[in-house]
Amino acid sequence: MRDIGIGVVSLGWMGRLHASSYQRIPSRFPELGIRPRLVVAADPIEENQRAAVEQFGFERAVASIEEVLADPEVELVSICSPNFLHRDFAVRAAAAGKPFWIEKPMGVGAAQSREIAQAAAQARGGDGVATAVGFNYRHAPAIAHLRELVAAGRLGRITNVRCWLIADYASSPEGPLTWRYDRARGGSGVIGDLLSHGVDLVQHVTGQRLTEVSATTDVFIPDRPLPLGTGVGHGAVAVSEERGPVENEDWVAALGRLSGGAHTTLESSRVARGHRSDYALEVFGTEGSARWSFTRMNEFEVMIGEGGSEHGYTTVLAGPGHGEYSRFQPGPGIPMSFDDLKVIEAAAFLSDAALGTQLAPNAADGVRAAETCEAIVRSAASRAWESVPAAA
Repeated sequence: MRDIGIGVVSLGWMGRLHASSYQRIPSRFPELGIRPRLVVAADPIEENQRAAVEQFGFERAVASIEEVLADPEVELVSICSPNFLHRDFAVRAAAAGKPFWIEKPMGVGAAQSREIAQAAAQARGGDGVATAVGFNYRHAPAIAHLRELVAAGRLGRITNVRCWLIADYASSPEGPLTWRYDRARGGSGVIGDLLSHGVDLVQHVTGQRLTEVSATTDVFIPDRPLPLGTGVGHGAVAVSEERGPVENEDWVAALGRLSGGAHTTLESSRVARGHRSDYALEVFGTEGSARWSFTRMNEFEVMIGEGGSEHGYTTVLAGPGHGEYSRFQPGPGIPMSFDDLKVIEAAAFLSDAALGTQLAPNAADGVRAAETCEAIVRSAASRAWESVPAAA
């Protein structure tokens, strides 16, 4: 097997998941012939640096990305930092000639996402570097199969798609006012955080591009207490009695038109009490329909053809033959996990970077999602239909 040196930037929840995903590559994707070597993790928090070495097996941990990019043993980089650092870190990685796997939203807004994609394309004297963007839900075996059904015409002409990502991680008004609620640092709130996944899923499964959107948004919790420290992911931290304003969106609903003539409805919330991770996709066509929910990730429902008044959905358990399921479980009915989706994404990134394939959702996909999300923000402000740039 070929060893490939890995650097991970920011060891919060997602950085830790990237690290563990790399470690599982030899056992789940042995044919790649790649053994990721966790060379260095960068994080300004000393506790995270200790965890990098003691828990995740990095050879060393440092405070800044500069030390990662300057290390000749680092061949690939994972960028798992807060949104407002993505552009700077990704552009630096590209300039250093390092392929990178970056979490979404790729940049704070479409302009930054375009800068990242351009830097990646111009790296290495114009040869470019491989990129991957964290659109992990497209790797669910059920989603892979739904995409195949659509591509094969099994559902007929696609007429409309529904997608929603409803969560409650920010539903408490006493949750800390972190960077996520700052427009300059966190971007468009739940639009970039969750709805970008929906935009990617709709376009990925249908093979059609969103061309026009009409949307409305709201902020349901207008202020939050200031944090007294930092945490990992959405974890709780101590707060002060002082409060500050929430600057970006808690909730969004949008209508969209797709390039192939289909329509879509999209909705996301980060403050929906009772909904932990209610993420779902429904695809309707002239010959049938199919639907999937992340809350029941390892199954999907499908109805194809005429069957009389009692003909309804058939529930299918994901199994061998659906996406990458067989790499993780031997037969239907044995669940895969969210973490497994990131292993699939890591494998696609490694294959693209080392073998020259084009498997992972990449910077171009990140730009398409960002352009659509930005059009949604414009539409909510203008109260009119807004076009998504054709270049997206």
